[in-house]
Amino acid sequence: MRLKSIFTNSFGILFSRVTGLGRDVLMASALGASIWSDMFFVAFKLPNLFRRIFAEGAFTQAFMPSFIASKHKGVFATAIFLRFLLFLMAFSLIITFFPEPITKLLAWGWSSEQIGQTAPLTAINFWYLDLIFIVTFFATLLQYKEHFATTAMATALLNISMIAALWLYMKEDPQTVAYALSFAVLIGGLLQVLVHIIALKKFNLHKILIGGWKYRKTKDVEEEKKHFNSLFLPGILGNSTPQISAFIDTLLATFLMTGSVSFLFYANRIFQLPLALIAIATATVLFPAVSKALKNGNETEAYKNLNQAFWLLSFLLGASMIGGILLAEPIVWLLFERGKFTEIQTLETVSVLQMYMVGLLPFGLAKLFSLFLYASHRHRTAAKIAVYSLITSVSASLILMHPMGASGLALAGSLGGWVLFVFTVKEVGTDRFLTIVKTKYTLYFMIVMPVFIVIVYFVNLWLLTLIR
Repeated sequence: MRLKSIFTNSFGILFSRVTGLGRDVLMASALGASIWSDMFFVAFKLPNLFRRIFAEGAFTQAFMPSFIASKHKGVFATAIFLRFLLFLMAFSLIITFFPEPITKLLAWGWSSEQIGQTAPLTAINFWYLDLIFIVTFFATLLQYKEHFATTAMATALLNISMIAALWLYMKEDPQTVAYALSFAVLIGGLLQVLVHIIALKKFNLHKILIGGWKYRKTKDVEEEKKHFNSLFLPGILGNSTPQISAFIDTLLATFLMTGSVSFLFYANRIFQLPLALIAIATATVLFPAVSKALKNGNETEAYKNLNQAFWLLSFLLGASMIGGILLAEPIVWLLFERGKFTEIQTLETVSVLQMYMVGLLPFGLAKLFSLFLYASHRHRTAAKIAVYSLITSVSASLILMHPMGASGLALAGSLGGWVLFVFTVKEVGTDRFLTIVKTKYTLYFMIVMPVFIVIVYFVNLWLLTLIR
C-alpha cells in the first residue's frame, strides 16, 4: 500500500481543512447562525455540491478507467474536457441571468423576499462550478502520474481567499460580508486553476491536451467517448450519495428554525475533516493503482491494498467517530463559540455533529470498497446501491426532521451511510469481507475501541468542567 502517497495527500488535505476551519471560525464570528449566513450557505450549496462530487472522486472514477484504456489519450481527454467546459459555461450563463428559480429550488421554505436577496449571491457563486471542473480535470491527469500533493494543497487557496475577504470586511454589515465571501470564492477558484496549470507543465502533461487538440480530427475516439458516457452518469450517482443527501437536507432545513442551515453546515465541516483526511485521501491514492492492477489482471495486488487499507481506515475512522461523538461540545465550543455565535447555537450544532459522526465509519469504508466497483467498470451497480442509500436517507429525513430538527436530518444521512456500506460490501464480496475481518486485527479492534471510549469519556467530562 502506498503509505507515503497517502500521508502526503492527507497532509495536503489537512492543511486545506485547517484553513477551512479557520475560515469557518471567522465566518461564525462575523455572521453567527443568522439569516445572512443561511443565505450565503444556500447560494454556495450548489457549486459546493458539485465541487464535492467532482473533486472527491466521482468524475475521476468515471474518467480514469476510460483514460487508462484509451488508445489516443490526448484526443480523448481534450474531447471530454471541451464538452464539459462548454456545457458548464452555458449553464452558468443561464443561472447568471435567471438566478431566482434555481435559488427557489435550493430553499423551498423561504419567503420571496429571502429568495430575492439570495439570488444575486447564487449567480456569483455558481461560476465556481466551472472553475472547479477545470481543477478536477487537471487533477485527474496528475493522479494518472500518481501526483496528488498539488490538488490536496490547492483547496487551501479557496479558504485563504475567503479568509482574506472576512478579514477585510468582518466589521461591515452582514450583507457586505456575504457578497465579499461570494467574490472571494471565485478568486480562490482562479488561484486553484493557476497552480494546476503550473503542475501540468512541470509533468509535461500539457502536451497531452495540446496534442489532443492538434490531432482531434485525425483520431477516432467515438467508441471511447461512448464508453465514458456509459460510466459517467452512474459514476456520478454512485459516488455522490452523501453530497446529494446533504443537499436535500439543506433544502429541508429551510423549513426548520432560523439557523438550521448553518448548524448543518458547521457540523458537516467538522465531520468532513476526518472523512477527507483518512478515507478520501486513501481512496484517491489507491484508485489509479487499483485500476491499473485490475486492467492488467493482477487481482492479488489490488486486493492486498484493500486488506491493508481496511484496517488503517477502521482504526482511524473508528477513533474519530468516538471522539467526534463524545467530544462534540468541546470541539464546537473551541471552534465557533465567539462573536455572534452563541452558547445556544453551540448546543444545536453539537447535536447535529453527533448525529453526523454516527455515519463516519460506514461512509469511509464504503468509499474504500467502492473503488473496486469503479475500477472494474461496475458503475451501474454502484449507482443502484447509491439509490438505495439515498432513498433511506431522504425517507428518514422526512420522518425525523420535525421531532429532531436539524439533528434528525444529520442522523438520516448517517443511516443512509450504513445502507451504502452494507450493500457495497455485498457487491464486492461478502466472502472477501469476512476473510479480512477473520484476522487478529479484529481482536485488537475490539480491545482498543472500548478502552478508547472510556478514556475519551473522562477527558470530555474534564473539558466540560473547564468550558462551562
